[in-house]
Amino acid sequence: MKLEKVKCNFSVCKLSNLEQIDLSRPYVFLSITLDEISLVCASECVPANAIEVECGWKALRVAGVLDFSLIGIVAKISGILAEVDISIFVVSTYDTDYILLKSENFDRAIAALSVSGYDVD
Repeated sequence: MKLEKVKCNFSVCKLSNLEQIDLSRPYVFLSITLDEISLVCASECVPANAIEVECGWKALRVAGVLDFSLIGIVAKISGILAEVDISIFVVSTYDTDYILLKSENFDRAIAALSVSGYDVD
């Protein structure tokens, strides 16, 4: 399976409202639940009204369009990374999955995935 490095630094945010989110930018992942509003975005796009911000994330994108019937893609990736003590934050879209990793673990994660047969571009 091929993974692509996303050329962007990410932040994970907790927001009080939706007012300052720039939806015109690429890589805006928004979740709204009964308990919170969460945003994953390019670090330079963090809204000023963010309540909490966790910076220092990089991402890998599962290449191609994934069919909904595919099973275990994120489980296999997370298992490989768990074996080398690397935690992940996953964002899924209609077409694919994004695996976010803390910047300090990014190169080590790529090495572990490469050894396990993943093609990281």
